[in-house]
Amino acid sequence: MRVLLVEDERTLGDTLARGLRQQGWSVDLARHGLAGLSRAVEREHDVVLLDVVLPRLHGYEVLRELRRRGIATPVVMLSAKDGELDQADALDLGADDYVTKPFSFVLLLARIRAVVRRGPASLPAVLAAGDLTLDPGTHRVARAGVDVALTAREFALLEHLMRHRGQVLSKAQLLAEVWDPAAEPDPNTVEVYVRYLRTKVDLPFGVRSIETLRGVGYRLVDATVPTPVAAAG
Repeated sequence: MRVLLVEDERTLGDTLARGLRQQGWSVDLARHGLAGLSRAVEREHDVVLLDVVLPRLHGYEVLRELRRRGIATPVVMLSAKDGELDQADALDLGADDYVTKPFSFVLLLARIRAVVRRGPASLPAVLAAGDLTLDPGTHRVARAGVDVALTAREFALLEHLMRHRGQVLSKAQLLAEVWDPAAEPDPNTVEVYVRYLRTKVDLPFGVRSIETLRGVGYRLVDATVPTPVAAAG
């Protein structure tokens, strides 16, 4: 079996690679997200072990790009984050399993065998809120059937809001989930990107789907483009 391991922690990566090779498996080891994505695209693997917080390209972005390209290789996410929302986000993006660090190597082997038995992953479902749609697989956003071009960060923020449609999310939550905490982003960054999103998915269509709750956070709600009223004949 060929395994692609994408892990930037050198000691952990080397230890895992050595243990997997002792199982008789072939292991490709990548130290950052871009290298992992490149190797996943260039050659076939039976399973990908993918760390979440990676330098140069976040693990979720690697996963999203793999699924966008139609690469359905089973992916097991490795992360120190053990929250239910973290695991749900990864699975919704198309991951096959989520293993929390620190973990038992025996358990990891069992998880790997299980996802390989299940076979390739299905591509993630299209998200919808009113007439706003977001396809994680193709990276396409549309309002009332009209395509909306977003940057990678805008897409990630909108996707997170849509996955938690109707829920109020604080700036701190959004920073922790959408941005890399190691980069220590300014809390005002969230406000800036929410404004960017509104100018693209709301204002041009005369709707208001991204709400601000002062002192609390942001919430995405269902909204549809108003239907013009026909003039009386």
